[in-house]
Amino acid sequence: MPAYTETLPRVPESVLRARNLVDLSLRAWGVHDDQGAAKLVVSELVTNTVQHARRSSVRVTVTWLGDNRVRVAVVDLSRTHPVRRSASSDGESGRGLDIVDALSRGQWGVDSMRWGKRVRADLVFEGPTCE
Repeated sequence: MPAYTETLPRVPESVLRARNLVDLSLRAWGVHDDQGAAKLVVSELVTNTVQHARRSSVRVTVTWLGDNRVRVAVVDLSRTHPVRRSASSDGESGRGLDIVDALSRGQWGVDSMRWGKRVRADLVFEGPTCE
């Protein structure tokens, strides 16, 4: 499956670089993400990694799955799985995985790895795309 991937430092500035990688990937495949769903998903996943993971890097991968589907995945070296939380109405955090769940229509998950984990979300796009 075609994919674009980049290893980024685990710093807040990497969220923008991850969004740019997603944008580049989607444009290369002719996918129109008019609502920015894929960029929002990668923003949430990388932000979680920056805030909660360990070590100095994070790997972002965008994979073309076919049938107008794209997978956005973030790999880090922490084995601790993200946990959905209830956010208060005036809270500034706690909604990230709810956003990922909504935009991926529940098609997201965590894959444990011997040395860490991969958090992934599959997104479906409407309209013509090229393979």
